[in-house]
Amino acid sequence: MHALGMTSIFVNIPTTDLERSMAFYRALGCDINPNFTDENAACVVWSDEIFFMVLTREFFATFTQKPVGEPKEWAQASLSFSRDSRADVDEIVEAGLAAGGTEPGPAQDYGFMYSRDLDDPDGNSLGFLYMDPTAAEQGPPAE
Repeated sequence: MHALGMTSIFVNIPTTDLERSMAFYRALGCDINPNFTDENAACVVWSDEIFFMVLTREFFATFTQKPVGEPKEWAQASLSFSRDSRADVDEIVEAGLAAGGTEPGPAQDYGFMYSRDLDDPDGNSLGFLYMDPTAAEQGPPAE
Protein backbone atom coordinates (compact mmCIF):
# COMPACT_ATOMS: atom_id res chain seq x y z
CA MET A 1 0.00 0.00 0.00
CA HIS A 2 1.35 3.39 -0.98
CA ALA A 3 1.15 6.06 1.69
CA LEU A 4 0.19 9.53 0.52
CA GLY A 5 1.46 11.25 3.61
CA MET A 6 -0.73 12.88 6.21
CA THR A 7 -4.33 13.20 5.08
CA SER A 8 -6.87 15.24 6.98
CA ILE A 9 -10.56 14.47 6.63
CA PHE A 10 -13.14 17.27 6.56
CA VAL A 11 -16.73 16.03 6.63
CA ASN A 12 -19.39 18.63 5.83
CA ILE A 13 -22.76 18.02 7.49
CA PRO A 14 -25.89 20.20 7.56
CA THR A 15 -27.64 21.49 10.65
CA THR A 16 -30.81 23.44 11.35
CA ASP A 17 -29.38 24.78 14.64
CA LEU A 18 -25.66 25.57 14.75
CA GLU A 19 -25.54 26.30 18.50
CA ARG A 20 -27.31 23.01 19.30
CA SER A 21 -24.88 21.12 17.06
CA MET A 22 -21.85 22.68 18.72
CA ALA A 23 -23.21 21.79 22.18
CA PHE A 24 -23.89 18.21 21.02
CA TYR A 25 -20.39 17.66 19.64
CA ARG A 26 -18.79 19.30 22.69
CA ALA A 27 -20.76 16.79 24.82
CA LEU A 28 -19.07 14.00 22.84
CA GLY A 29 -15.68 15.42 23.82
CA CYS A 30 -14.90 17.34 20.62
CA ASP A 31 -13.43 20.82 20.54
CA ILE A 32 -14.70 23.65 18.35
CA ASN A 33 -11.97 25.49 16.41
CA PRO A 34 -12.93 29.18 16.72
CA ASN A 35 -10.72 30.15 13.75
CA PHE A 36 -13.11 28.34 11.40
CA THR A 37 -16.38 29.00 13.20
CA ASP A 38 -18.87 31.77 12.51
CA GLU A 39 -22.64 32.23 12.12
CA ASN A 40 -22.69 29.82 9.15
CA ALA A 41 -20.32 27.05 10.20
CA ALA A 42 -18.55 25.39 13.10
CA CYS A 43 -15.34 23.38 12.85
CA VAL A 44 -15.71 20.32 15.10
CA VAL A 45 -12.33 18.81 15.97
CA TRP A 46 -12.31 15.03 16.47
CA SER A 47 -8.53 14.64 16.22
CA ASP A 48 -5.52 16.23 14.54
CA GLU A 49 -6.71 14.76 11.23
CA ILE A 50 -10.51 14.51 11.47
CA PHE A 51 -12.89 17.48 11.40
CA PHE A 52 -16.60 18.02 10.89
CA MET A 53 -17.67 21.26 9.27
CA VAL A 54 -21.19 21.64 10.65
CA LEU A 55 -22.87 24.04 8.27
CA THR A 56 -26.23 25.76 8.38
CA ARG A 57 -28.45 24.17 5.74
CA GLU A 58 -28.42 27.39 3.70
CA PHE A 59 -24.62 27.60 3.74
CA PHE A 60 -24.27 23.86 3.06
CA ALA A 61 -26.40 24.36 -0.08
CA THR A 62 -23.82 26.78 -1.50
CA PHE A 63 -21.31 23.91 -1.83
CA THR A 64 -23.42 21.68 -4.08
CA GLN A 65 -25.71 21.82 -7.07
CA LYS A 66 -27.74 18.91 -5.63
CA PRO A 67 -30.69 19.34 -3.29
CA VAL A 68 -29.76 19.11 0.38
CA GLY A 69 -31.37 16.02 1.88
CA GLU A 70 -33.05 15.75 5.24
CA PRO A 71 -30.75 13.60 7.44
CA LYS A 72 -33.66 12.52 9.68
CA GLU A 73 -35.38 10.97 6.66
CA TRP A 74 -32.61 9.89 4.26
CA ALA A 75 -29.30 8.20 4.97
CA GLN A 76 -26.53 10.14 3.27
CA ALA A 77 -23.48 8.69 4.98
CA SER A 78 -22.71 6.82 8.17
CA LEU A 79 -19.40 7.75 9.72
CA SER A 80 -17.83 5.34 12.17
CA PHE A 81 -15.18 6.03 14.78
CA SER A 82 -13.12 3.42 16.57
CA ARG A 83 -12.89 3.58 20.34
CA ASP A 84 -10.39 1.99 22.73
CA SER A 85 -12.89 -0.25 24.56
CA ARG A 86 -16.51 -1.35 24.78
CA ALA A 87 -16.86 1.00 27.76
CA ASP A 88 -15.61 3.90 25.60
CA VAL A 89 -18.27 3.06 22.99
CA ASP A 90 -20.98 3.08 25.63
CA GLU A 91 -19.65 6.27 27.24
CA ILE A 92 -19.66 8.37 24.06
CA VAL A 93 -23.09 7.12 22.96
CA GLU A 94 -24.57 7.80 26.40
CA ALA A 95 -23.07 11.33 26.31
CA GLY A 96 -24.62 11.85 22.88
CA LEU A 97 -28.02 10.62 24.05
CA ALA A 98 -27.88 12.99 27.03
CA ALA A 99 -27.04 15.85 24.64
CA GLY A 100 -30.07 15.32 22.39
CA GLY A 101 -28.95 12.53 20.08
CA THR A 102 -30.93 9.36 19.38
CA GLU A 103 -29.92 5.72 19.08
CA PRO A 104 -31.60 4.31 15.97
CA GLY A 105 -31.15 0.65 16.92
CA PRO A 106 -29.71 -1.73 19.49
CA ALA A 107 -25.99 -2.31 20.01
CA GLN A 108 -24.39 -4.84 17.69
CA ASP A 109 -22.21 -7.40 19.47
CA TYR A 110 -20.30 -9.80 17.24
CA GLY A 111 -17.91 -10.94 19.95
CA PHE A 112 -14.80 -9.64 18.19
CA MET A 113 -16.53 -6.30 17.47
CA TYR A 114 -18.98 -4.17 19.43
CA SER A 115 -20.73 -1.14 17.93
CA ARG A 116 -23.48 1.34 18.63
CA ASP A 117 -25.03 3.94 16.36
CA LEU A 118 -25.91 7.49 17.31
CA ASP A 119 -27.79 10.10 15.30
CA ASP A 120 -27.01 13.72 16.12
CA PRO A 121 -29.97 16.07 16.73
CA ASP A 122 -30.19 16.75 12.97
CA GLY A 123 -30.23 13.03 12.13
CA ASN A 124 -26.65 12.75 10.84
CA SER A 125 -25.52 9.15 11.47
CA LEU A 126 -22.48 8.35 13.59
CA GLY A 127 -21.18 4.94 14.58
CA PHE A 128 -18.79 4.04 17.38
CA LEU A 129 -17.07 0.68 17.54
CA TYR A 130 -14.52 -1.33 19.43
CA MET A 131 -12.76 -4.17 17.66
CA ASP A 132 -10.58 -6.75 19.37
CA PRO A 133 -6.98 -5.90 18.37
CA THR A 134 -6.35 -9.42 17.04
CA ALA A 135 -9.42 -9.22 14.82
CA ALA A 136 -8.42 -5.73 13.68
CA GLU A 137 -5.05 -7.10 12.57
CA GLN A 138 -6.07 -10.51 11.19
CA GLY A 139 -9.73 -10.09 10.27
CA PRO A 140 -12.76 -11.59 11.99
CA PRO A 141 -12.52 -15.17 13.27
CA ALA A 142 -13.58 -17.89 10.83
CA GLU A 143 -16.91 -19.49 11.61
